[in-house]
Amino acid sequence: MTTHITHPSGAQPVGPPPPFDPELAPVVEMLSSLRAPDAYRPDNIAEMRAPIPGVEAPTDEVLTRGGAYSVQQRTVPGPDGEPDISLLICLPKLAASPTAAIYHTHGGGMIVGDNRFGLVEMIDLAEPLGMAVVSVEYRLAPETPHPGPVADCYAGLVWTSAHAAELNIDPRRIVVAGASAGGGLTAGVTLMARDHDGPAVVAQMLLSPMLDDRNDTPSARQMRGLGIWDRSSNETGWNALLGDGVRGGPDVSPYAAPARAENLSGLPPTFVDVGSAETFRDEDVAYASRIWQAGGRVELHVWPGGFHGFDVVAPDAAISRDAIAARVAWLRRQMN
Repeated sequence: MTTHITHPSGAQPVGPPPPFDPELAPVVEMLSSLRAPDAYRPDNIAEMRAPIPGVEAPTDEVLTRGGAYSVQQRTVPGPDGEPDISLLICLPKLAASPTAAIYHTHGGGMIVGDNRFGLVEMIDLAEPLGMAVVSVEYRLAPETPHPGPVADCYAGLVWTSAHAAELNIDPRRIVVAGASAGGGLTAGVTLMARDHDGPAVVAQMLLSPMLDDRNDTPSARQMRGLGIWDRSSNETGWNALLGDGVRGGPDVSPYAAPARAENLSGLPPTFVDVGSAETFRDEDVAYASRIWQAGGRVELHVWPGGFHGFDVVAPDAAISRDAIAARVAWLRRQMN
């Protein structure tokens, strides 16, 4: 059984924020002028869910990659006693034998997004390796607080593993992956699979994951008011997920906030990356370090001057190309 840590990290002193990468600095300045890093508030979550002008969700045609993938939407059973969930399933058409797969949980601070959000980037990683991608649609907070979102994600993984043969997926080679809130949900799903003797997870990929509801690390305080998702917006997301008065207290489940997990042994090989100039830096580094301390395998990258999601909004920057290449190389090693 997973237990959890409740003690605070303490108010460690911090210096000035680390500088943004020179290629990324004008990008983050432009993004901040369009939407401030503290823009997410409890009273405007519905407004923040509205599509951003000029940013369209990828169509099925885009996701097929010129016919390389088939795309289907499946409605599958949700958690016991809860509504069904939707999976967006992208399968390589020319696979002659069962393929490895990425099971994807999207980002969005627990409060925005859908199963197409971040999916293009996941297929970018999967396609060179001939992998399938299954992206889960989970219920969002605050309408559905914990355990709803992570339970939805886990139910989708259970279904995917159980129906792997009909999807031409190898159930022994499923990588769970997600960015931001999706990274936190990925870590929670992996803990659930370990603790509940659930589906085999060959590896987990945590990209700038949202792991710690206490929101009090040096980087969270150091980067306040900077980047695209700061401590204030992070508080909004955690409060929506956990409910009033729960965040930071003694009763937070490690499946909601994986940084609370006391036991990080027995986890599959893990990839963690994060920017040096973002809120989640220190909680992500601490999580990777604690997996090492438990005897696990982790590859950790802290990209100097990277802000949250830098590789998505500035994919042609040198640091973004390096980050994406490192992910593909790690995935390739897991498949060998």
